[in-house]
Amino acid sequence: MASINLIEAFQEFKEAENIDRPTMMKVVEDVFKTLLRKKYGSDENFDVIVNAEKGDLEIFRRRMIVEDGEVQDPLAEVAYSDAIKIEPDFEVGEELYEEVDMLDFGRRAILAAKQTLASRISDLKKNVLVKKYGDRIGEIINAEVYQVWKKEVLLMDEEGNELILPKSEQIPQDYFKKGENIRAVVARVDMKNSTPVIILSRTSSDFLAKLLEIEVPEIFDGLITIRKIVREPGERAKVAVESFDDRIDPVGACVGMKGSRIHGIVRELKNENIDVINWTNNIQLLIQRSLTPAKISYMDLDNENKHADVYLKADQISLAIGRRGVNIKLACELTDYDIDVFRENEGEQEDFDIDLDEFSDEIDTWVIDELKRVGCDTARSVMDLNVDELERRTDLERETIEDVKKVLKAEFEKE
Repeated sequence: MASINLIEAFQEFKEAENIDRPTMMKVVEDVFKTLLRKKYGSDENFDVIVNAEKGDLEIFRRRMIVEDGEVQDPLAEVAYSDAIKIEPDFEVGEELYEEVDMLDFGRRAILAAKQTLASRISDLKKNVLVKKYGDRIGEIINAEVYQVWKKEVLLMDEEGNELILPKSEQIPQDYFKKGENIRAVVARVDMKNSTPVIILSRTSSDFLAKLLEIEVPEIFDGLITIRKIVREPGERAKVAVESFDDRIDPVGACVGMKGSRIHGIVRELKNENIDVINWTNNIQLLIQRSLTPAKISYMDLDNENKHADVYLKADQISLAIGRRGVNIKLACELTDYDIDVFRENEGEQEDFDIDLDEFSDEIDTWVIDELKRVGCDTARSVMDLNVDELERRTDLERETIEDVKKVLKAEFEKE
């Protein structure tokens, strides 16, 4: 109708595609029935007809035609003499339908109605967003990077909803550019100033679990179950799996032929090392498997205090501990036991050492291979030799050797 333009308000509805049509009609009807109650005291004899396509509405007033002088309820009845002024053919006992002119409400009331409508639409959109992502917590989604900030990344889903990937939920090696599509898991839905904020995560164990579910059909089909995942994002993860079918090797199924299934996940997680192990209720065997890739000799278990003293050969200790102690830390988290590592046949704890392979992201592989060729397979074995000796024994240039020693020295100084 000419007196009120609701197209802008209805446009808000059209943008919020997830708001169903009946809900939309009900909200508009409620807003204008409130307007009617304020003006007439009741909305019982009014019909609000919404045209969502055109973005307008009509309001009709229903009243029974009665003899002149017999009007008892002006809201529900109209005198015959007043009715024939609208349409001469009307008779007593008929119902009079009369369109209400929106101008009768006054400009201020109309503007208030539009503001109320816009507010109700906004609330509905928020509720739809909360429900949509509340139901998807733990699921992987694809989203486009819209803005990169220091503490978080703003992403947009396919419907234009804003999603947040905080720095704390990013893998340390993550680097994003505007317009790039990335995958993350829905971590939670927070409320900030009554506005829903969708928080995503790439460091959550759920993210790795869902990636495995995508890559390994046996997990998706329920033939293999993931019992537990522990992660140090971007560095290492340990996944304990169990098969419900004796014919299926759960570790082999997860890794795939020549690592085909796990390689895609490793790339997604920025070269995070993933150890997949068979779950077992035998705690001694579980601890042994959790310390992969190290091979243990024997252990002393204290089940009451959940503590394990693990003994290994000297060359296995650095593997068990891992770079920055990550491997043993994850083993403790996976087994729920405190694990101490000792050299076999000695009561003293082994001096901390690190396998050279743990430095593959800072030292070129061919350099590590050359050092291994001359018997230097751990950080301390390299540090124990001076630059002249290493230059003499290897085919490496002096500058390369000095760079390697700097990297190794910096690592030990952190400890």
